[in-house]
Amino acid sequence: MKRAEIKRRPLADTTLLNLEPEATEYRELDGQGLYFRVKPDGQKSWQLRYKKPDGKWSWLGIGGYPAVSGAQARQKAAELRADAAAGKNPIASKQARKAAEEAAANNKFEPLAREWFEGRRARWEPGTAKRIIGALELHVFPVFGKRPYADITPMEWLDFFRGMEKKGILDQMSNVRRYCMDIYDLAWTTGRAQHNPIERLHKHLLTREVENYAHVTAAELPALLRAINAYPHAHDIRLGLQLLMLTAVRPSELREAPWAEFDLEQGIWTIPAERMKKRREHVVPLSRQALDALNELKRLTGAYSLLFPGRNDRTKPRSNMAFNMALRRLGYQGQQTGHGFRHIASTILREKGFLKDHVEAQLAHAEDGVAGVYNKAIYLEQRHEMMQWYADHLDTLAAGNVVSIKRKA
Repeated sequence: MKRAEIKRRPLADTTLLNLEPEATEYRELDGQGLYFRVKPDGQKSWQLRYKKPDGKWSWLGIGGYPAVSGAQARQKAAELRADAAAGKNPIASKQARKAAEEAAANNKFEPLAREWFEGRRARWEPGTAKRIIGALELHVFPVFGKRPYADITPMEWLDFFRGMEKKGILDQMSNVRRYCMDIYDLAWTTGRAQHNPIERLHKHLLTREVENYAHVTAAELPALLRAINAYPHAHDIRLGLQLLMLTAVRPSELREAPWAEFDLEQGIWTIPAERMKKRREHVVPLSRQALDALNELKRLTGAYSLLFPGRNDRTKPRSNMAFNMALRRLGYQGQQTGHGFRHIASTILREKGFLKDHVEAQLAHAEDGVAGVYNKAIYLEQRHEMMQWYADHLDTLAAGNVVSIKRKA
């Protein structure tokens, strides 16, 4: 569209969109000192012509088109004209409004969450990072993304998480709650929030703890140990189940472990903070039986970086269901899970008189705050002796000539 074809002002949206450039830059009046500028290369923008306090006329850019629409440009021009009429400097007013707009945009939950995500994503596997941001985009951003994070109340968050509970997605709810709590921790640490509204909500929400932490009784344990030792399918998974029992670590900590974390000569496994639930480096003493299992496993997977490389992509760990699926094949669905081995170890060790502090240190449990300042190698010598006793005790329980593998009905 040629500028000569303009029929009315303010300029119509179709006119703004279709105005053609000319050999030289030109401006077309929209109204009340607001002009639409078109450059020879086709770039378009808005400018306001205003009178400065000294009586001289000047130009002030309002923004590029189409990022700033006609309606937006007229609103901004009206604000700047009012400032000029009140004796204010329109340039300073424009800068102040821009700063306020940026601050308002940055105090929304979604920008804060994406800042947190970008700061953490290098620590995660690509698949993990994709799942985390996907969960936030699916569940949280549509509800709270455009809200100022400091204005969202604990009750609103509780209602939100209970809504996820009602959908039956408890694991997803638990993960999302943890992500959001970490996001608020970032705001608090950087002085942008006075409190974390999600911090205590877990006490009022459901979990799958009973199912995820299922474990056999003391009377059933010997049969389970013999069944695991005779697991007839994947040898690496058999060794993994044995190591879960012998180390009392979380399944993810073992499943995702690289060989580089292990010092088999010293009998030490050092798990870095980024792989630990509490984000604290943790040292795991290895019994003779655990070392035997690791050396056998190394003959199977030592050519790869991971202890349990995936079947299709050796650079990624086995599925997070690998251990539990093996237990199901052995007939222990609903009776024993990978995480449940931690409860077995805790119960046996406490019942046999080992100090609570030593057991809790082995499980990498520590309170938050000053009281929970955690030494990664705390009670290491005592734990080494404790876990060697535990491994020997398990051998005693498993001893026998009969192997009984439960089958699913």
